[in-house]
Amino acid sequence: MRLSTILAAEQKSQEVTDWAGRIGWVVGLLLFIALVYWLMREGWKWRGSLQGDLPELPAAPEAPGEARLAMTGRYHGSTTAGQWLDRIVARGLGTRSRVELTLTDAGLDVVRPGAQDFFIPADRLRGARLDKGIAGKVLAEGGLLIVTWEHGGKELDSGFRSDRADEHPAWTEAINTMINATEGTAR
Repeated sequence: MRLSTILAAEQKSQEVTDWAGRIGWVVGLLLFIALVYWLMREGWKWRGSLQGDLPELPAAPEAPGEARLAMTGRYHGSTTAGQWLDRIVARGLGTRSRVELTLTDAGLDVVRPGAQDFFIPADRLRGARLDKGIAGKVLAEGGLLIVTWEHGGKELDSGFRSDRADEHPAWTEAINTMINATEGTAR
């Protein structure tokens, strides 16, 4: 009988839940998550203040001209040119969003619903290429359209992904051709 009494007492002790201990752990975990989120947000704001010397983004001209190319897709962010992990967050350039791109003779119009739109004048375009990554986004080789442009004395890379990735080569060719034509007339 003694063995059955011990087994019954052990089974009964396993059924008792330490609710205070569980609630304490849950509250502690939630506080830790809140702290990590707050630190991430402060880091983002600090990065933006370090990049505060970046001037306002140019707006599209009244009459940019006829569209050479247009596409819809995603804007994945901007980085310092050649440094794919050095994200630019100032002036809303770090905000991912849907995008509508339009290439005209005047430049590249970037319309972002829910984020700040901007315009890249043709004379500030420096190049376009297909790449696999930009800060926070890595895809298969050639999965991103990277446009290099100059703003405020800095060269930036902005990453876009079309809803139809087969459009990317036409965009790189059109932008690079436009840049070469602009450089040829400037000389």
